[in-house]
Amino acid sequence: MHHNAPERSLARWQVFVGGMCALGLTLGMARFAYTPMLPVMQREAGLGVVLAGWLATVNYLGYISGALLASWIESPMVRYRCYVWGLVLGALSTAAMALSSEPWVWLLSRYLGGLSGAAGMLLGSGLVLGWLMRHGHRAELGGYFTGAGLSIVLTGLMALAFVPLHWTWVQQWWGYTAVGGILLAVALFFRPDPPPIAAANTAPPAPISSAWLWRMVVMYFLAGVGFAVSATYTVAMVVRAAGMGAQGPIAWILVGVFGSIGAVVWDRIGRKYGQIKVIMVALALQSLSVLLPALSPSLWSTLVAAILFGSTFSGIVATSLAVAGKMSPSNPGKTMARLTLAYGVAQVLAPAATASVIASTGRDTWALVVTGLLLLIGSGLLWPLRERTGGG
Repeated sequence: MHHNAPERSLARWQVFVGGMCALGLTLGMARFAYTPMLPVMQREAGLGVVLAGWLATVNYLGYISGALLASWIESPMVRYRCYVWGLVLGALSTAAMALSSEPWVWLLSRYLGGLSGAAGMLLGSGLVLGWLMRHGHRAELGGYFTGAGLSIVLTGLMALAFVPLHWTWVQQWWGYTAVGGILLAVALFFRPDPPPIAAANTAPPAPISSAWLWRMVVMYFLAGVGFAVSATYTVAMVVRAAGMGAQGPIAWILVGVFGSIGAVVWDRIGRKYGQIKVIMVALALQSLSVLLPALSPSLWSTLVAAILFGSTFSGIVATSLAVAGKMSPSNPGKTMARLTLAYGVAQVLAPAATASVIASTGRDTWALVVTGLLLLIGSGLLWPLRERTGGG
């Protein structure tokens, strides 16, 4: 039984290109563009420190409420419609930033941008994973999550390109909106079909053991802490080590480049050695990316940290979500959403906790060391699961 139209015959690469564009829009334009725009808006639009902090917080709240929503929705058709609307929201929320200088418009835009990010990350990856499994392809999301790294690269490059153009903050937001419009068109054109409505006589799949889910969720929460701390401090540390302006965006672009390569490379390694082992190794390497600059702060160590961070975070996200989706084929997005909720909560709590540790100790060494240790604990948590999910 299909929904009203027959499935369009998309190739695997088309589904991945559509997914990359979806992430470029919902994560890149609707979420990451705010990072390079922040100093511009503080200079030109009178954006104060307090409001800037709130805009970032509201963006995360949008993301978390999107993840909550995704973990509740059972119907594949509703998930599919929410995904399409999430894409449209991504473009509209980016345009809203240019339309007004009212704080409430910005706050609403950042919240909707966060919702859109959740749609791209969760509903999109769930749809793609379902499509891959239905069409006999490997349950791997590296190709999809290349879009997360590329969206960082794209916003970083656009930020650098705007400098010689001397565009105002409004024109820059329109620039992001225009690129978002192109990404929206491609993402909609190459969107995977919703899963066909299951026949009534199919047996329900075996439920995931709660012990397995518990370990995965806690591990992913700790990975979220690592991501938030690295993402918050990587650029700042490079700027401080270099004492130069342009290195910050370049470090951000490096993270993105290695993020997009990493997602696909970890897939390959996972095929050979098993996906759980890949997550364990990637977490251990990410802990190194946090400990390196803490223990020997120099420009080299911070750049190596940026590269390590970029090449591991995308692999951890892509592989963890692929494993979670594969363990619950009837509704892959639901288990994926539970994991993402944990990651999202970590992203809200970690920067605040880190800031208070830095404030009380006066330096960021301890905060980074603790983060590094948490990532190692996350890796250790998966030890008992390492034989469960093999390659492929």
